[in-house]
Amino acid sequence: MKHLYLIIFFLFISFSYGQSTGNTGDIDDFHMYPNPVTNGKVYISTANNSPKEILIYDVLGTLVLKTTILGKELRLTDLDAGVYVLRVFEKDKMATRKLVIK
Repeated sequence: MKHLYLIIFFLFISFSYGQSTGNTGDIDDFHMYPNPVTNGKVYISTANNSPKEILIYDVLGTLVLKTTILGKELRLTDLDAGVYVLRVFEKDKMATRKLVIK
């Protein structure tokens, strides 16, 4: 029963972070599209367009992908359909969003 409460708590926290659209120290001019992802690719653009470290977590908090991209395109063909938490680090800033893969 404790595990169920832990999972529900994590889901609530991850969806709260994923729905955040306000400026909370986010990366300047952060855009991620398309979301939901249907073709195995997502594009991440920022004001600086400098290299970005990408971390993707499943709903249980397990790190499922860690990579660095130099451009805008991130390939997600290895991930199963579902809801994930995407965390992007660029220089000294960070953005966290909900990512849906269909």
